[in-house]
Amino acid sequence: MPTNTPPLSDDTTVHTLIIDTDPGADDVIALLLAMASPERLKIQALTTVAGNVPLAKTSRNARLAREWGQRPDIPVYGGAQRPLLRTPIYAADIHGSEGITGVQVHEPAQPLAEGHAVDYLIDTLRAAPAQSVTLAMLGPQTNLALALAQAPDIVRGLRELVLMAGAHFNGGNITPTAEFNVFADPHAAEIVLGSGVPITMLPLDLTHKVLATPERIARLRGLGNQAGRIVADILDAYVRHDMQYYGLPGGPVHDATVVGYLLQPSLFGGRWVNVAIDSREGLGFGQTVVDWYGGLKKPANVRWIAEGDAQGFFDLMTQRISRLF
Repeated sequence: MPTNTPPLSDDTTVHTLIIDTDPGADDVIALLLAMASPERLKIQALTTVAGNVPLAKTSRNARLAREWGQRPDIPVYGGAQRPLLRTPIYAADIHGSEGITGVQVHEPAQPLAEGHAVDYLIDTLRAAPAQSVTLAMLGPQTNLALALAQAPDIVRGLRELVLMAGAHFNGGNITPTAEFNVFADPHAAEIVLGSGVPITMLPLDLTHKVLATPERIARLRGLGNQAGRIVADILDAYVRHDMQYYGLPGGPVHDATVVGYLLQPSLFGGRWVNVAIDSREGLGFGQTVVDWYGGLKKPANVRWIAEGDAQGFFDLMTQRISRLF
């Protein structure tokens, strides 16, 4: 098996994009990065899911990101309030009780769009040209799993799924084996992995190498615009936990790497592998089981991203955030 395989897109690809998200500090930064790149990312909608905090707060935070990004044209649809089967869990110990630390939150003036995120996904993907929509997934994969269960034909409209999900070499961040987004709804992740749609995963193996250091945060703050200050304030508060817990020189900005990958996949390296989800109760619950060396001889179903140019990513982020108000 080759050590590196090319991405499905290149640095000039224009994506018709839906972002499924559970904001979350790193989600908010990902959304601002995406909204600052309209020439490459044609955002059709944001769909929200319970994850880092309950649905009411993830939906409000997505609307806040839309307000900060000055993109009132992007509808936000509220989605699944709980996982498919498991007991709901949240990550307020990392993201704070409101889902974002370091900045003041408020109720945005622009409301949610009418309708449920799952219905939006079904209707939109059924109506889309074949293999035309990229779906970026920044949280638990419940919304898409529900949509696939109700309307398996929607895979026709999907070009690619790009997920912040999973862990292999790095180990987990919610248990020793599991990454939070998968652990929060492993049964949904199983359905998504079995969809047959091309999938790219950006796991902790990557995100723990792409670190927001104090110097990189200072560059964002030094932009002098509101968006730069918001991103810097969020990061200053958000990265402290991981710097202390893992002994890192900076903190991961997990979900933002998905948008970085969509904009400049040449910054990242990975290979096609077989990935399975452990949904059995026990120590491995929520683990992404990655056959890195191909020993099982099973078909590859995921492009697993293991490497990235951290400075290149933060240069890209800083340049794009400088475009915002």
